[in-house]
Amino acid sequence: MDPIVPQLEKETRRRRRRRMFSHARIPVRMMVPNFFTLLGLCAGLTSIRMSIEGRYDFALAAIVFAALLDGLDGRIARLLKASSRFGAELDSLADFVNFGVAPAIMIFTWGLGDHKSLGWIAVMLFALASALRLARFNTLIDDERPKWQSDFFMGVPTPAAAILVLLPIYLGHLGLDLRSSPVLLNLVLAYTILIGVMMVSIIPTYSGKLLGERIVRDWVLPIFILAMTLVACLVTYPYATLTIATLLYLAAIPMTWKRFRKLEQLNAATTGGGAPQPAPAASRPSEASPAAPDDAEARAQDASKRGLIGEGARVVEIRPGEQKR
Repeated sequence: MDPIVPQLEKETRRRRRRRMFSHARIPVRMMVPNFFTLLGLCAGLTSIRMSIEGRYDFALAAIVFAALLDGLDGRIARLLKASSRFGAELDSLADFVNFGVAPAIMIFTWGLGDHKSLGWIAVMLFALASALRLARFNTLIDDERPKWQSDFFMGVPTPAAAILVLLPIYLGHLGLDLRSSPVLLNLVLAYTILIGVMMVSIIPTYSGKLLGERIVRDWVLPIFILAMTLVACLVTYPYATLTIATLLYLAAIPMTWKRFRKLEQLNAATTGGGAPQPAPAASRPSEASPAAPDDAEARAQDASKRGLIGEGARVVEIRPGEQKR
């Protein structure tokens, strides 16, 4: 038997016996982010029900609501210093249901169900891609990354992918129904698979995690106004607002890639170009060659001027390997 297997089994048993929390009494603030996560999970499950019943307005609203809660629970956990292993695992499971399963069922019942097995394979690949992305994200949490990479994700995050994949539904409510033609429906099929591939890709996308840590005082009121305007547009014109936001996000991916490469090259030049260069061989005296007499006389005159030795004294250099007589 492989000698590594018993060690893996021992490590697995040790982790299963480990406590979920390190203290017997849990502070109430540790539970607050989990309430937001569970509320988002309820919204995702409700979206699945609304999609099965064909009430796509409510289904879409539930997914958007879950995405907003997903952006809040992590920030609240960091602000309250309430991050825990339990919260991280619960957040991953909720994200898979809210942004992997719920959008897949919604897009399948909306139009891809006409493709029968082919449409089901497409939405299943999308859901599996979200699960793989979340698993990869959890494994990379403990990896140390440079500070400049903290503002980038590798691949499209699952909440953003859930909003992106529903673009055909937005266009359908705006008058461009892609279900009217088999060719357009094939485009929806390919688009769904493409978004799934982008989730598990290594394309750098803007994360926004560092956004909001420090805000210039003069920008506080404009940010409030901009946020209220965005919420008002989302409530009044939801499909137009989501369409514009989706197209802007897709258009920003190439620019984000370009900025990532530029920062990567700049960081490589900064870390690799600061090392001191060795002096040329011609300017360094050889250890094997004897010192020139002119150099000895110059050092003797300099020492005489500083009063270290008497005038007319003789400087004798003892080289390695030379014996005194």
